[in-house]
Amino acid sequence: MRRKIPSTTALVCFEAAARHESFTKAAQELALTQGAVCRQIGGLEAFLNVELFRRSRRGVKLTEAGLSYSRQVAAQLDAVERDTLSVMRQQGANVIELAVVPTFGTQWLLPRLKDFQERHPDVTVNLTNRTRPFLFADTAFDAAIYFGDGDWSGTQSHRLMGENPVPVCSPALLEGQGSLEPRRIAELPLLQQTTRPYAWRQWFGHLDMNVERDMTGPRYELFSMLAQAAMHEMGIALIPPFLIQRELEEGRLVIANRHALASAKAYYLMIPDRKVESASLRAFRDWLVQQADHYTATHRDATKT
Repeated sequence: MRRKIPSTTALVCFEAAARHESFTKAAQELALTQGAVCRQIGGLEAFLNVELFRRSRRGVKLTEAGLSYSRQVAAQLDAVERDTLSVMRQQGANVIELAVVPTFGTQWLLPRLKDFQERHPDVTVNLTNRTRPFLFADTAFDAAIYFGDGDWSGTQSHRLMGENPVPVCSPALLEGQGSLEPRRIAELPLLQQTTRPYAWRQWFGHLDMNVERDMTGPRYELFSMLAQAAMHEMGIALIPPFLIQRELEEGRLVIANRHALASAKAYYLMIPDRKVESASLRAFRDWLVQQADHYTATHRDATKT
């Protein structure tokens, strides 16, 4: 069955004319005659059976339908252009498209990625933020790093590390003390992580404490947002130390209490079954697992009392 799709030439002419609200400027941009642009847009309107522009002696103006359609067409043409450039760049190259949870990617993975590049200069790793599982078949991703239980249908999982978050805050909240007792922490504003809604309840629970307001407080989606809020003295946050190494080293954040929250969940590298034989992915998997094992071994006692 033939698809109900207008010609690409007509869509390109329409997008340019809509952006400029001028057939003349669109023709100049596309190196066409004004008559050619007019014919393409006229043909598109006939195909759609919708008026996209209102014509007058003073020029053209988008109709309501034309404005809505132009936004959709522009977005789709941009996507096609990105995909085309991506294919052109990848021709003959070993490229790994990696989905990664944002703060882990920027704070832990990126500072180490140069080492992988030096060891495998023929492999390019592209990173894109994704916070939740998805269907690999519906995307161009070759692998993903996510936080969870490692149960992801149609994939092989490789455990990297747990989180073990600890309470952190601005040094100002310590008020000159080396650390804060759990009961004092319970009195402070508790900063919440959107994807870890029970974190504070679990942390207090491990200390046999029942805190009534353990799930109240402002919620932030990313650990990087939590860190910023904590640095600005908005409250105290549960954050894995490996995601805020620089902030801790520079003293912008301090560990308020060294009791770490253990979790059955962890960061995993997920590789779809259809990709497991890829030499590039095997090299990246081996390197990443080794990096994670080394980090875990050298920081195993970092938050223990």
